[in-house]
Amino acid sequence: MTSKSSIPAAKRKQVRILMIAGMLTVLALAVFLMLRAFEENIVYFVTPSDLQDRVLTGEEQFRLGGLVEDGTVLREQGTLKVTFLVTDGGASTLVVFEGILPDLFREGQGVVVEGRLSEKGVFNAHNVLAKHDENYMPAEVAEALKEQGYWKDEEGYGNKP
Repeated sequence: MTSKSSIPAAKRKQVRILMIAGMLTVLALAVFLMLRAFEENIVYFVTPSDLQDRVLTGEEQFRLGGLVEDGTVLREQGTLKVTFLVTDGGASTLVVFEGILPDLFREGQGVVVEGRLSEKGVFNAHNVLAKHDENYMPAEVAEALKEQGYWKDEEGYGNKP
């Protein structure tokens, strides 16, 4: 049996350094894997005006926010397919969604849709989020609408001053 005093001090120092280096390596790997997982699940938010300035691939999933443009909601007969325009006052983007829309979805109201942009510039949504009461709008959508000159007045959202 060897006692602590029989191991040379230089050897103990090397073992300690190797253990610390190993723990730091494991910690760095854990942080890298967590950041990678977050990156894969991040969904970016853009407005229709942002789409004109950005180059997006069909692989990139993101959220598109703005107002449902008045007079643009079209429902395909006999299906759950709906098309509509989302606008921020500066630009509009055609959205195609197949599914059940939220009860609060309607023209002139704030909306955020999740999905991907096709090569033809059509946004294929797999999720539609509508505001949950008359005072709520996602902060990003509200700011984008303020920048474009659209904001809530006495009549509601979507009226340009």
